[in-house]
Amino acid sequence: MGSYSSSPLWARTLAVFLLLLFSTPSLAEIRSSEIRNDERPIIPFDQFGFTHTGRLELSVSKISLSNSNLDLSIVGFFLCTLDSWLHVFQQLEDGEIRCALQSDLVKTVYTFNSLNGHDSFTTVYNETDSDQYNLVFANCHPQQLKVSMNVRSAMYNLDGKTGIRDYLSAGRTVLPRVYFLFSLVYFSIAVVWIVVLYRKRLTAFRIHYFMLAVVILKGLNLLCEAEDKSYIKRTGSAHGWDVLFYIFSFLKGISLFTLIVLIGTGWSFIKPYLQDKEKKVLMIVIPLQVIANIAQVVIDESGPYGHDWITWKQVFLLVDVVCCCAVLFPIVWSIKNLREAARTDGKAAVNLMKLTLFRHYYVVVICYIYFTRVVVYALETITSYRYSWTSVVAAELATLGFYLFTGYKFKPEAHNPYFVIDDEEEEAAAEALKLEDEFEL
Repeated sequence: MGSYSSSPLWARTLAVFLLLLFSTPSLAEIRSSEIRNDERPIIPFDQFGFTHTGRLELSVSKISLSNSNLDLSIVGFFLCTLDSWLHVFQQLEDGEIRCALQSDLVKTVYTFNSLNGHDSFTTVYNETDSDQYNLVFANCHPQQLKVSMNVRSAMYNLDGKTGIRDYLSAGRTVLPRVYFLFSLVYFSIAVVWIVVLYRKRLTAFRIHYFMLAVVILKGLNLLCEAEDKSYIKRTGSAHGWDVLFYIFSFLKGISLFTLIVLIGTGWSFIKPYLQDKEKKVLMIVIPLQVIANIAQVVIDESGPYGHDWITWKQVFLLVDVVCCCAVLFPIVWSIKNLREAARTDGKAAVNLMKLTLFRHYYVVVICYIYFTRVVVYALETITSYRYSWTSVVAAELATLGFYLFTGYKFKPEAHNPYFVIDDEEEEAAAEALKLEDEFEL
């Protein structure tokens, strides 16, 4: 019998699987998967946080094996936590076991030696130990056995009193209410902004109405996400609500990045037009957002069992980083132009105050990107699965703070507070321009 602990394919797949364990969010819906002529030794399916009343329903049909004469007791499904898998990996490296299914640290759900000539099976596994588990398929004959099958998995927790199924992972079951409350906040902000635009309609620019559209799209996106998660919580499937979520997520993403670019270029505040290089940034950001949203749909809908799942995840991360970097260039260009203008024209102090505004906005955009892309991910990684909702709340609070800062600093005013200074401040600012080199990037 061949061992796969020393196989190069096994080593590579194991590394990928460990990456998935660290980076895969808790998937919660009922999932159907098709595996065709797959020889991977490890195929991850889903990740779920169980309470003490957890349950896994696993139904596998149309099972086809390229070689049924092998030992099928080391081919099958099991559940494991991240900690247990790390110990299993150590056992494999030390030669204590030849297959992950032989370890006493994993919980075997079903092995193919129980098929007895059948091409399908259905099993229910009750999990009483609260923890976050990964459903994994192991093939300990990676070079001798190819597997084809249709897999339907449903993981949920039962309410101790009512017995109602909750298909959202423990720690994420409160997300429907979280998203709904944040949607109400954004709709309230939209109403306040409408009142501001009406009262300040003589000094409102086109970009202020664009800000209103961004806020409304964000509210609709959160509302659809709340209903999407609520439906999954009750039924295990989104039933079309995910389509609306993807649509509004796409529109929100494009509009937000476009807004940052427009504000960063000073459009509608300082100048009524965009230069060619600024238009090129928009022409880059918008297609990238299209690609990012396509990648997000593939990631969410296919699940980690797919061969190209990791590729799409890397595409999404790369595109997201490129978009975040691209929107910073217009702000840098505006800062550079204002620095030069502050040293050449007679309104040095006014330009210095404009420069201060764009400096602050640049710093805030950097902080927003860093927090939502790095800090939130780190929080999700280190936080217990029971409190995984906290990373969502942190990201939404950071986004809300960014929206509020942008609206407050660029609100419609005849004389923006940043641009209004008295004679003493003007003299001090002019003197500062002569004595020191401003804002080295």
